[in-house]
Amino acid sequence: MVIAFTIIFLERKNPSATLAWIMILFLLPVVGILFYFLFSQNLSRKKIFQLTRYEEEIINTSLQTQIQEMKDGEYSFTTRSAKYWKDMIRLNQVYGQAYFTQDNKIEILTDGQHMLRKLLNDIRGAQNTINIQYFIIKNDVIGRILIKSLTKKVKQGIEVRLLIDAMGGRQLSRRTPCIKEFVSAGGHVSFFFPPKLKFLNLKLNYRNHRKIVVIDGEIGYIGGFNIGKEYVGKKKKFGYWRDTHLKVLGGCVQDINARFLMDWRFASKEKLILSEAYYSDIIKEGCTGVQIVSSGPDGGKSQIKRSYMKVITSATKNIYIQTPYFVPDNSILECLKMAAQSGVDVRLMIPCMPDHMFVYWATYAYAGELIKSGAKVFVYDKGFLHAKTMVADGEVASIGSANFDVRSFRLNFEANAFIFDEKEARKMQKIFEKDMKDCHELTKKLYMERGLKIKFKESVARLLTDIL
Repeated sequence: MVIAFTIIFLERKNPSATLAWIMILFLLPVVGILFYFLFSQNLSRKKIFQLTRYEEEIINTSLQTQIQEMKDGEYSFTTRSAKYWKDMIRLNQVYGQAYFTQDNKIEILTDGQHMLRKLLNDIRGAQNTINIQYFIIKNDVIGRILIKSLTKKVKQGIEVRLLIDAMGGRQLSRRTPCIKEFVSAGGHVSFFFPPKLKFLNLKLNYRNHRKIVVIDGEIGYIGGFNIGKEYVGKKKKFGYWRDTHLKVLGGCVQDINARFLMDWRFASKEKLILSEAYYSDIIKEGCTGVQIVSSGPDGGKSQIKRSYMKVITSATKNIYIQTPYFVPDNSILECLKMAAQSGVDVRLMIPCMPDHMFVYWATYAYAGELIKSGAKVFVYDKGFLHAKTMVADGEVASIGSANFDVRSFRLNFEANAFIFDEKEARKMQKIFEKDMKDCHELTKKLYMERGLKIKFKESVARLLTDIL
């Protein structure tokens, strides 16, 4: 009872999350209390990533200057879509402190083996620094290949920083042979939110879900792929792994690097100067507009979620979404339903198999609501769909680590690239349409014919939506 009152009066959680926790506490009193302490801390009133006064001045000055230039009509956009979507760019500037760059060249990567080959090749070519961060690096043949390639670069005199989420990367530790060799050679490694005690992590529910790499301050990677056998299609359970990542060149690499350095500085306590991320000269590689938007449970904002909402409510023709977990909160769900009911072609693509059972059934429950509102839902049958993408009107797109679920919106630290370029957005649209050939449509008729057992699973999963 004391715990229940704490949830209601002190934590100030979302009302539906409050009710879910109270249900667990009353049904499973002892286990529920343990789960509460492990999974239900509130970081929304904490500011984890601190900036120095000098750093704040640099960031705020450049951002405010850009905002004012756009407001006064003095900013010259390189693409039609960037100019058309300038109100969304403004939202990301004001709410997400995301600088807009439009000198970028991007490459969309949808195959794990192809992505890994490119990454390893760029690592081999590194001349100065490698900053690399993943939610998951498995202690398997693929994970060891990556770490050994990093160790080789350290031995060549390259400064390498490796940041791994302590929960996602739980197969690795400083005692793991490949990590020991990496550190002995002079590499730097740190774990995000590691447990204070061996088997007790009081930050268990808050994970750094970002997957970003910056090489020599010039080459960047951001997206959905982790590092391990399944992500290159080498795990029988999942079969072909369908994901989406970006390789980027241009000004937005500085913003990806700044995101890494803030995460690294917090996790490692190394006193790096953030502004050093902006010292290297960036070669103008293209004309694609990109904003790197990051979000997390600290500070009480939902920057990526708000960007998603802006795209959904502004689209007039179509919205294509790929996500492995579709567990939206009410605001996102209502936006999508409203878009579909307004005549926008809303299409959602989800996996045919679960990697998290409760989330899988919750996904089907919410997909059913979209179908009833006129949206189309496609189930990917070729393997496991892990891509986190959205494209609207063939003009604006998002690729990153954030799923369309409550966990990504409220609990995880995420990073997405929002792309303002009709050429690249049309590529994303064509990729979605190609993937549709490996799907079956979950029609209203099929959904309504599901059995009582499935309906029960969906109902239970949906009750737990806000704490999944």
